[in-house]
Amino acid sequence: MDNHLSKAPPETTFQHQDALPPLPVPSLETSLSKYLNAVRPFASEEEFKATLDIVNTFQEGVGQELHQKLLQKARTNRNWLEEWWLDVAYLEVRIPSQLNVNFAGPGPYLEHCWLPEEGTQLQRASISTWHTLQYWNLIRTERLHPQKAGKLPLDMDQFRMLFCTCKVPGVKKDTIRNYFKTESEGPCPSHLVVMCRGRMFTFDAVCDGQILTPPEILRQLSYVKECCEGEPEGDGVSALTSEERSRWAQTREHLISIDPHNSNILETIQSSLFVLSLDETKPYSSPVNYTNITRAALTGDPTIRWGDKSYNSLSFADGTFGTTCDHAPYDGMVLVSLSWYLDQQIRATEGKWKGSEAVRAVHRPEELVFTVDEKVRSDIRHAKQQYLETAQDLQIVCYAFTAFGKDAINQKKLHPDTFVQLAKQLAFHRMHKRPGSCYETAMTRKFYHGRTETMRPCTQEAVNWCKAMMDPSCDAGSRRKAMLAAFNTHNNLMVEAQDGQGFDRHLLGLYLIAREEGLPTPDLFMDPLYSLSGGGGNFVLSSSLVGYTTILGAAAPMVHHGYGFFYRIRDDRIVVSVLAWNSCRETDAATLFNNFSSSMHEMLHLATTSQL
Repeated sequence: MDNHLSKAPPETTFQHQDALPPLPVPSLETSLSKYLNAVRPFASEEEFKATLDIVNTFQEGVGQELHQKLLQKARTNRNWLEEWWLDVAYLEVRIPSQLNVNFAGPGPYLEHCWLPEEGTQLQRASISTWHTLQYWNLIRTERLHPQKAGKLPLDMDQFRMLFCTCKVPGVKKDTIRNYFKTESEGPCPSHLVVMCRGRMFTFDAVCDGQILTPPEILRQLSYVKECCEGEPEGDGVSALTSEERSRWAQTREHLISIDPHNSNILETIQSSLFVLSLDETKPYSSPVNYTNITRAALTGDPTIRWGDKSYNSLSFADGTFGTTCDHAPYDGMVLVSLSWYLDQQIRATEGKWKGSEAVRAVHRPEELVFTVDEKVRSDIRHAKQQYLETAQDLQIVCYAFTAFGKDAINQKKLHPDTFVQLAKQLAFHRMHKRPGSCYETAMTRKFYHGRTETMRPCTQEAVNWCKAMMDPSCDAGSRRKAMLAAFNTHNNLMVEAQDGQGFDRHLLGLYLIAREEGLPTPDLFMDPLYSLSGGGGNFVLSSSLVGYTTILGAAAPMVHHGYGFFYRIRDDRIVVSVLAWNSCRETDAATLFNNFSSSMHEMLHLATTSQL
């Protein structure tokens, strides 16, 4: 038999979904014991004793009862957390999403073939859009390889949310509208929305069953640009998506009541593949300093992005790119996968189109013009004003630490991610003379519809090591011993969290069952140490390893006196985005980055000298 005939057929994107294990519920005892370990670094002896009493009372009393009810729920749900998490973490949240919840990031193409260059915007945007459409087609035809951790398949459900998806505001709670379908499921919307100078246009990205080529897309984008050039800006209705959620919901209802046609436009935007923004700014950046693009991506002009859209591709006037995404429908890894695919394709083709230059007679883009009244105009002004104030308050730095990267850390037989996490904590400790409650994302995608679990890097071992580093009387041997203990604890907790054995989501489940049953909030959640150690979304350091690729992201800090800290690890460097609020006097993103760099050097030195 011929070899090529006996090969197994390629795996399809969603083929493993039915075989994925359900999300487990850890034992109550284990979760509470982990919780006690996690609050230890933030408590005096007396405070810890009080918390211990609260935890014991909970474990013997109402905790048992809530835990049994959670187990009951888990018996009939393959993922007991899924709907709760979506509601509590995203859809019920009322603060504006666009600056507080969305994640954004810079395109890495300036590191190879697309250096910042004026006059290239539309041509590059048409090529980048074409590659993005190829990725959509891979998911639609289920030819995108399912991702794995070693040999274990990971849940791919979030990839259905990348295209044709939008959050819709509600007065009390938002909803997610997802219009995507695979080919076997039926027809899928194939139009794009392009925003430019406060105006919106749409065109179909498919003509006679064929995706438009870059020259065809270029013609559509050129038409949009010509329509807008030298003309006054449009109404900028999309700025409303940056507003407080209930307020935006009310304005949206008002928009629909003025003219039913407005409802059709909203539907067109919501169901579109994605939004392409033609931005007139030139946020010059370089491989070692991505600050300007990262800031432009997260805090740029609100009249040319739709904040609720699951994917906004931002094309800047100097030929650079960025993205901003609603966080509700999926986590960063989905966008990283798309962006890494784009980076590899653009690099492989040197950013050029090598196919036919022929352009078919495609329908011109259609402008989407909302009917607005004075109330809507006034709401748009209000939205822009509050967006601008928050945007100016966000301090963002995004730099490459180029002294060393994954190779040097691996040589010391240390885990690169843990290395960065500990360096970050030492940096915080140095600045603030105290431990900072800390969140690192752990991925639970080996379970059905799994998303994330909290891993808490601020362990007692990490704090002991930070103290050893800051104690001049402590010798290198003791410091190294403390460092290895911190590594060990961190690595174990991370593996447990990824195995669905963290405790934060479990405690959230118990809290929500009490809420649903109309029971009083258990004392455990009212204890000052609960929020001081980060519980209830109060982490001072909110951090994520974005991966080992060229793709980086950024998101706002969780709390006013906190930081966002996101990083990607390469063989020879670590690129970091640090965010803080300007209005908080005690935090400073640039200082944290500088301290982080010093900590990295100190740690490598410690790992080196102690080997002798």
